Amino acid sequence: MLPLISVIIPTFNRWPLVGEAVESVLGQSVSNFELIVVDDGSTDGTAKELARFGSRLHFFATPRGGVAAARNFGVSRARGRYLAFLDSDDLWRPRKLEVQTSFIEQHPEVQVCQTEEIWIRNGIRVNSKLIHRKPFGDIFLRSLELCLISPSAVMMTKELFERLGGFDETFPVCEDYDLWLRIAANHSVALFPEPLVIKRGGHGDQLSRSTWGMDRYRVEALRKVLRSDISGEQRMAALEVLRGKVAILARGARKRGKERDAAQYEAALMEFDRENLNVGNRDSQLCAREKFSSANPGAVAELGRSG
Repeated sequence: MLPLISVIIPTFNRWPLVGEAVESVLGQSVSNFELIVVDDGSTDGTAKELARFGSRLHFFATPRGGVAAARNFGVSRARGRYLAFLDSDDLWRPRKLEVQTSFIEQHPEVQVCQTEEIWIRNGIRVNSKLIHRKPFGDIFLRSLELCLISPSAVMMTKELFERLGGFDETFPVCEDYDLWLRIAANHSVALFPEPLVIKRGGHGDQLSRSTWGMDRYRVEALRKVLRSDISGEQRMAALEVLRGKVAILARGARKRGKERDAAQYEAALMEFDRENLNVGNRDSQLCAREKFSSANPGAVAELGRSG
């Protein structure tokens, strides 16, 4: 019998944290799932340590390709109708899958949902700021400024993930921001107020600490979604956020004496500033994945690497 849910954990040098993440999945109150762990080139003995779980998980070792590639690989091996991702440093509370699958099975019109989280930083529980409070329903406009969906909290249909092309593997960071924008442009996101995810932070190997200037990749994500046929309020808002992020990047480059980089950041706006925006129609339909590509993908994100 095929599993209803495919749980995917990408990991890179996260033992023993990933072992704790696996235990939290195996301790779920439902059993109609498969657990896929994708080891993204670890060198810390993760494969040997995870072997003790035996057939309770499907383990795959891949060459180092980044978290987006690891998640996509896991989906390519998934057999479930629904996908649930768990970062290897996070944990699930026992009813996480039960609550989400019960809801999504009763509401077939819903293709993506998430739960609230408990934040732990350096072993201490912290309260999220108001700006990080997750909205319910149409979250596109609020999602432009910052990422409001947590990979560890989300569940979605496999059909939706595959239709939108999955995570963009050219993004070393902000790959989730990019996917959530593409999803939120046309889909409501249900939210369960119960905190069913324990999000652990503060350790030095977090991706948010490993890459400087993360707004470079958010700019690329905004350019991608603007190349789709979003219109009206969505398009105006996305363009406004893009202008703001480009201005910050250009100002920072000029402070470092990198006038050429600043000019290239500002050039990222040119294709959109020439448009006559249609503000009369808010409806949108995202383009197929290949239509998101650009002549020079990642050009903005590559700027300033030597600085």
